[in-house]
Amino acid sequence: MNKLTSTLMMFAMILLVGSMTSCKSDKGEKAEVTSKGEVAEATGMSMTVDAANSKVMWEGTKPTGAHNGTVDVSGGSVSVKDGKVTGGSFTLDMNTITCLDLEGDSKLGLESHLKGTAEAEKDDHFFNVKKYPTAKFEITKVTGLAGNETANSLVYGNLTMKDQTKQVSFKANITTDGSMVKVSAPKFTIDRTLWNVTYKSKSVFDDLKDKFVDDEIGLQIELSAKG
Repeated sequence: MNKLTSTLMMFAMILLVGSMTSCKSDKGEKAEVTSKGEVAEATGMSMTVDAANSKVMWEGTKPTGAHNGTVDVSGGSVSVKDGKVTGGSFTLDMNTITCLDLEGDSKLGLESHLKGTAEAEKDDHFFNVKKYPTAKFEITKVTGLAGNETANSLVYGNLTMKDQTKQVSFKANITTDGSMVKVSAPKFTIDRTLWNVTYKSKSVFDDLKDKFVDDEIGLQIELSAKG
């Protein structure tokens, strides 16, 4: 094998490893998940969530790649006092689960599988929207966060999916301006199995080999509310 051939083979291997690594992107920091907390008493000015300008972005991964998409925020409210968020909640319309990285039949197939609307025997593989059409997040507390470039707050709240409620905490950048508040949470992850979403989870099933779906779901939140 001459030097040129050896160099080309090495370069090809670098590209292959790079492409394999890029199949699974960084889903963010792992969120702290605890038992259900006490919902915060919302004081101050109540603002209505602007559903048209709010959304939750998701990402799921497996050994062979990743998929990402959005879920619509259908409503909610956020309360602000002295420029700080004191409480609030928002609801997700699980029927709006959308995949953004696929097209055509592949896109419809994955969306139907996630919703559980394709085949009756698969309705509870993931989110079973016929039985659980909504998910909800209720703030339990918000604290300040210093020294972080992407976030100024820690948000704690009860996340309810499939009749399971757990308190989740994540970093967020919160801005208030008179009669408007915006909450932007950088990517973070939750363990889906804590909400009984167990399809092809290797922590639940021990015979999947490399046919599993990762337990961690990546989430990113953009929430706007107006007074």
